Amino acid sequence: MPGSKHMEYKEALRRAAAMCSRQEQCKSQIMEKLNHWNVSEQDAGRIIELLQQEKYLDDQRYATFYTRDKFRLNGWGKVKITVMLRQKGIPEPVIKEALNKIEDEVYFSACAKLISEKSATLNEKNLFKRKGKLFRYAAQRGFESELIHRILNRDLSE
Repeated sequence: MPGSKHMEYKEALRRAAAMCSRQEQCKSQIMEKLNHWNVSEQDAGRIIELLQQEKYLDDQRYATFYTRDKFRLNGWGKVKITVMLRQKGIPEPVIKEALNKIEDEVYFSACAKLISEKSATLNEKNLFKRKGKLFRYAAQRGFESELIHRILNRDLSE
């Protein structure tokens, strides 16, 4: 087609494999790049399939790394991680398996620490308003309502 840049199969495969070698990618990210490079739908499908066969591309591995990094480094809760992985087209069973790798005690402690650190910065004396601010803060970070309530009721009732 005149006027449109169309990347050849071999070049697209080489570039996609290089991307996967540098950093974990998910299928939707590579597909997005292939579309951006104007790779034909048929070639894009072949490239994705080959990258998966050769273990360059693995959504389960991607979801596991993503979950671990966002939890440990960004302090995100499971709700926020789930939303972000869904946006990347990761299947629900894969997301669930990745989230299950976070130990319950470690997760509880992370949420409790987040709430405790935020609480130390608040000047609010009214217990109801204080709990509301802490709840919203932890919820925005992606922690589950039930867990937040459990921690707030435990910590602020002492």
